[in-house]
Amino acid sequence: MEVAAIFLPLLAAFIAGLFGRWIGDRGAQIVTCGALILSAAISVFLFIDVGLHGHNRVIELFTFIASGTFEVSWALRFDSLTVVMLIVVTVVSAAVHVYSVGYMAHDHHKPRFMAYLSLFTFFMLMLVTANNFVQLFFGWEGVGLCSYLLIGFWYEKPSACSAAMKAFIVNRVGDFGFALGIAAVFVLFGSVDFATVFAKAPSLAGQSFTFLSWQADALTVTCLLLFMGAMGKSAQLGLHTWLPDAMEGPTPVSALIHAATMVTAGVFMVARLSPMFEYAPIALGVVTVVGAATALIAGTIGMTQFDIKRVIAYSTMSQLGYMFFACGVSAYGAGIFHLLTHGFFKALLFLGAGSVIHAMSDEQDMRNMGGIWKLIPFTYGVMWVGSLALAGIPIFAGFYSKDAILEAAFASGTELGAFAFWVGVGAALLTAFYSWRLLFLTFHGKPRANERVMAHVHESPLVMTIPLGVLALGSIFAGMLFAPILIGEHRGDFWQGSLVVLGNHDSIEAAHHGLPAWIEHQPLIAGLSGIFIAFLCYVMIPDLPGKFVRLFRPLHNFFLRKWYFDELYDAMLVKPALVLGRGLWKTGDGAIIDGFGPDGVAARTRAAAARAASLESGYVFHYAFAMVIGLVVIITWFFVRG
Repeated sequence: MEVAAIFLPLLAAFIAGLFGRWIGDRGAQIVTCGALILSAAISVFLFIDVGLHGHNRVIELFTFIASGTFEVSWALRFDSLTVVMLIVVTVVSAAVHVYSVGYMAHDHHKPRFMAYLSLFTFFMLMLVTANNFVQLFFGWEGVGLCSYLLIGFWYEKPSACSAAMKAFIVNRVGDFGFALGIAAVFVLFGSVDFATVFAKAPSLAGQSFTFLSWQADALTVTCLLLFMGAMGKSAQLGLHTWLPDAMEGPTPVSALIHAATMVTAGVFMVARLSPMFEYAPIALGVVTVVGAATALIAGTIGMTQFDIKRVIAYSTMSQLGYMFFACGVSAYGAGIFHLLTHGFFKALLFLGAGSVIHAMSDEQDMRNMGGIWKLIPFTYGVMWVGSLALAGIPIFAGFYSKDAILEAAFASGTELGAFAFWVGVGAALLTAFYSWRLLFLTFHGKPRANERVMAHVHESPLVMTIPLGVLALGSIFAGMLFAPILIGEHRGDFWQGSLVVLGNHDSIEAAHHGLPAWIEHQPLIAGLSGIFIAFLCYVMIPDLPGKFVRLFRPLHNFFLRKWYFDELYDAMLVKPALVLGRGLWKTGDGAIIDGFGPDGVAARTRAAAARAASLESGYVFHYAFAMVIGLVVIITWFFVRG
């Protein structure tokens, strides 16, 4: 049963991808959707059996690599952390698969799209069930490959192809560090198996080794290299530029990759490696700072964007920052809890945005929307649910997990924890503001679309609204249902050692005791303030945003241009690389290698042949003259040889 939950998506991808022509569009959709629904049902059973009843297990499948004394087994690890991820991945993926049946109804390549979705899900499941670093890397690279295929699915669009390449290349930068980290793990521990590495980690605390000719703390360097991979995959500050451009893919891709699965792989990896990170406090500090900075900076960018999917994409980046700084203050349980709740409400927002785009004849610019809430009431309602959860309003899922993260950061008692808390509160205000900015611009006010578009605005079909309803239920109830299990007083009984926290690092425990009331209320105050400001700016006084833009134009342009990260990378990396590449191509390869090599030899041979051919003039006196000259040369040679 456990093996079926993991490999059913692979089987479905194989059938839809290779036999799509024979089984048809509908057959491919039935196979892939059925496989994912069944996989989600098995995952629920595994959550109950493993998470609630404590039946952890590792299932050995076969030997993956055997080279001398180095041996890596292919095994599926089922513990509490794994089954939480299984719930998120399979339930959201099943909803996305079903939703795609309606959303991609007019596409001509449905079997290929469904096959890509299922293949992506398989690699993500391989990642979360990995029992060693090599297997983790296999799933890690697999989801990177599938993200390239899905982002560039509409390959006839140059922008989609560019976005796919950008995502692939930026992720390779992070994955280079990740691969070095795995190599460092093998050098230090002599193994890549999780159990062996985690057992030896305490004995390596404080030990140093030589890295790039420097003596450095071994675990710190290793964890930072591994975190570099997480930064790329989870779009953290510095390696985040691929995420907004990835919105070029179909909306179901955005929901699957950028809400609940691939972008959360980095958070999962840091949580999985908590037995190592706990003994590398400097690495944890870096995780905290990067996560907090990402949460805030993404919020400043998100509030200036007008593409409905890009706003939600920057929201994803911001929420991932929350998850990382939760792990940075050793609140791994809170980080994974937010990963769970975020998976539901962010997938809901992306698919809700897709429903809006579907209704608005593929329009994505919120400036061309407005006044449509009565025309698509169900979509409007679920977007309210997703926005309330994202803003952290009570009873909705995001309230429980976001509050847990901020309270744990403050309760950690460290300067970095306090920094993360206040930055997180500021990011919460920005989150609420741009969430309601999106809601008001999209659904309220006067219609700004042309009459032809407005005449065709309609609610999405049931095949799209049913997944929205499922995700809306998760966005409402996931917080209250999972909070007692994942971050409650008896959370240790659930996690059963899958997350390791040293006694003096337990910030979740500290958050349960003695926090001032004003600290506990700060996130809610920030969220309500952001909603009120958005209501003031986009409903009560619609001219107010324009006045602010004119007053603070340089700052607004700075945020609108995304802190000029793309321009900076273009100037520092892309253009020099193009100049160097063109120089090596034209000068190095063309002028030198080809010029003196194959092309040069061929050119000289042709020139010599042309000169020889010119002697064949057809005039007898030319030939006689040549014979005389030849005779003179021969006689001269004989005399010289003497």
